[in-house]
Amino acid sequence: MVQGSMVAIITPFDNEGQFDEERYRQLVEFQIENGTDAIIPCGTTGESATLSFDEHPRVIKACIEQVNKRIPVIAGTGANNTAEAIHLSQNAKKMGADGLLLVCPYYNKPSQEGIFLHYKKLAAEVALPQVLYNVPGRTGINITAETTIRLAEIDNIVAIKEASGDLTQASEIIKQAGDKIDVVSGDDFLTFPMMACGAKGVISVTANIAPAQVKQMVTAIDAGDYVTARKLHLDLLELHQAMFMEANPVPVKTSASMMGMCGDQVRLPLSPLQSANREKLQRILKKYKLI
Repeated sequence: MVQGSMVAIITPFDNEGQFDEERYRQLVEFQIENGTDAIIPCGTTGESATLSFDEHPRVIKACIEQVNKRIPVIAGTGANNTAEAIHLSQNAKKMGADGLLLVCPYYNKPSQEGIFLHYKKLAAEVALPQVLYNVPGRTGINITAETTIRLAEIDNIVAIKEASGDLTQASEIIKQAGDKIDVVSGDDFLTFPMMACGAKGVISVTANIAPAQVKQMVTAIDAGDYVTARKLHLDLLELHQAMFMEANPVPVKTSASMMGMCGDQVRLPLSPLQSANREKLQRILKKYKLI
């Protein structure tokens, strides 16, 4: 289930800043039509941090309904409050999510034992496949390889989205626990080297606007065609980097807007892409023939 080219899908808002469900459902269809293997609603790229308690299940439900069991839906239900994460996860299970993406508790800076106990309790309380999400650049704390290897012993913890940028750490997990937990890339620009080390795919930001291209690279790696995969990796590198010229998801949402897919509205404290970066992004999108 947690493999291949997966997208951390954006959450479009209308001119009043409200969830644009019609556009969202169109974005889901765009992903399925272009071969995406799984959709992750309400991740960081989906602006989960500024979705209200009422909006969060509404976004997940819309995704599940639109997908209609054609591909897996792995709902983002992590929080820095374990009880809240359990509540969000139980709601996602009731709505029919196939799995959960659970970000490491942010801001609190728990010890590794605290991280272990957090995920252990979630796994015990919610009977769904669970994907750990390690993104220390956002959360302020790293899930170490040792902690991930401990968590791999829990049956319904099935994968980790590794966005630490540390290939050594990802490789250590694969070496020590690759038969118990799948590693997937959480950084588009590291997908090729990480998959070469044994990762099973990517949860991608770039796939929001170039799903077919990301899927093509992942497919080439799976087929062992590293010459083609390396070329595709290098070809996509500038586009991947452009998606992080400012805080994610501002560049990718602006890109989707330039492509006519949805509005570019984000919620404070995020702000619109700066004008100089907007011009640079437009040039890059034209180079890739996306606009």
